[in-house]
Amino acid sequence: MRQYDIERYLNVRNAGGADLGPDGRLSFLLDTTGTGQVWSVREPESWPEQHTFFEESVSFVDSSPERSEAVFGMDEGGNERAQLYRLDYESGEITDLTDMPEAKHRWGGWNSTGDRFAFASNRRDEAVFDVYVQGRDETGDDAELAYEGDGWLSVAGWSPSDDRLIVHEAHSSFDHDVYTLDLSTGDLTHHTPHEGDVRYASPEWGPDGEGVYLVTDRDTDTLRLERLELETGEFDVVADGGEWNVDGVAIDEDSRRLVYSRNVDGYTELTAGELVAPDRIDEFPTPDLPDGVAGGVSFGPEGDRFAVTATGSTHNANVYVVDATTGEAERWTRASTAGVPPDTFVERELVHYPTFDGREIPAFFSVPETEPPESGYPVVVDIHGGPESQRRPSFASVTQYLLNNGYAVFEPNVRGSSGYGKAYSGLDDVENRMDSVRDIREAVGWLHDHPEVDPDRVVAMGGSYGGFMVLASLTEYPDLWAAGVDIVGIANFVTFLENTGDWRRSLREAEYGSLEEDREFLESVSPINNIERIEAPLFVLHGENDPRVPVGEAEQIVEEAREQGVPVRKLIFDDEGHGFAKLDNRIEAYREIVDFLAEHV
Repeated sequence: MRQYDIERYLNVRNAGGADLGPDGRLSFLLDTTGTGQVWSVREPESWPEQHTFFEESVSFVDSSPERSEAVFGMDEGGNERAQLYRLDYESGEITDLTDMPEAKHRWGGWNSTGDRFAFASNRRDEAVFDVYVQGRDETGDDAELAYEGDGWLSVAGWSPSDDRLIVHEAHSSFDHDVYTLDLSTGDLTHHTPHEGDVRYASPEWGPDGEGVYLVTDRDTDTLRLERLELETGEFDVVADGGEWNVDGVAIDEDSRRLVYSRNVDGYTELTAGELVAPDRIDEFPTPDLPDGVAGGVSFGPEGDRFAVTATGSTHNANVYVVDATTGEAERWTRASTAGVPPDTFVERELVHYPTFDGREIPAFFSVPETEPPESGYPVVVDIHGGPESQRRPSFASVTQYLLNNGYAVFEPNVRGSSGYGKAYSGLDDVENRMDSVRDIREAVGWLHDHPEVDPDRVVAMGGSYGGFMVLASLTEYPDLWAAGVDIVGIANFVTFLENTGDWRRSLREAEYGSLEEDREFLESVSPINNIERIEAPLFVLHGENDPRVPVGEAEQIVEEAREQGVPVRKLIFDDEGHGFAKLDNRIEAYREIVDFLAEHV
């Protein structure tokens, strides 16, 4: 089988973030230029038109409901201080709507006429988010402060009558509240008072403006779709996901049609239907999409069709337009596979392995489609970040490169991962942090028993919280690893919490423990304080502008490891943040990772 280098795989393109505009234009983000930019088409797989031309990645695009224009978001150098811009599709003119580069701006949607929009921002106080409303012709300071917040607020949309906003508050990843904000009085009404941790996510206005649809685990372990009657505060179950989460819902007000998704062991199952009563759906045929992961539903102006992004282990992300009533799906974008034949891509296998306390840990395992060497394949244990995240069967160019070049890949969803209910997600909280690292040890034990794996060539690789997991695995179980690759990872929980963005600290302390109450424990589980145990060669990569995990985490682990005599590589990008958004940087980073693996594995 022909082998391709890492640059070829990193040039496989992805299209997503789709939005169906009022004139039938499909806008989407495509990374053909190396970063995601706004493109559009009017017919399936027609030649796309590019509308933005920046070195930085565009984060979203949302078309006006009435005009040939859209709002998009973009930060600078990965600093996550996103600004909002208006794009005129006809003239190509771009207007900076916020013009406050020191603040974060979180899009909240257009009103029904496209005359105004809402957003949340920390421009008043870096640690909290306020709600703003702004006219489409206004810029910067013209925005009206609609509500002064004291936490992590976001705006989830305008009511059908444009007089209220849904306001969502996150106390932690698994504890939320939902409010409505009356724009004429400024009154904020709390609709979800509760005790303990409860998620209220993906809120959407109902067609009549009298209720809100959302996914919640208020009295279940997994998320289900419910309707909240605003006047009475009563909930009605609309769709129960059973043992799996209902991830989210999208509703078209005029047609009363909706789409919701279930996360079934990582795979997306979409259901489309029509609200024939506030709490009852008549379901349409299942959308005919490729197996894998799908999301980002955008209804067309008549509600007769919707756009959705779909991806899988063997197909890169593309946008499909689905007939809502028949489920027939047509691909509208053709993101390039960079000349790599799609039939060479390898499908993941969903497996479950036993861990130390008798639980079964879900994971994806992939092996090359070649005869294994006599000693077995080297294997990369690729650990996701979060920790409230989940490895799912979406396309991963680096994974396909590794498989094409003789590496097996193992992707565990250790305890603490999302997608398996709130009890599972909470198993690694605070004092249970290292139990998730024990799950990695058990994964390696499972791999050792696999006949196609070389037990002497196992690599730990991960980003963000996954980077912490790499470092912790190397310090806790040093004899298991041939090498480690830490990408934007946490080395020291104390310095991480001291230096992360002010707006994130309280959310992260809810997961990891607080500096005030748990400092001694945080110090004890920080890899930097156990660095003398590392034996395997280590490669550390980071972005200079990272607002989540400051670059100091990389600097200190490299310095301490070198003092211990560990072979260490370091690569810092001065124009990146939490990850590598620019193609040239991704190519440089993964070329060096490939060289590092070739040298040590």
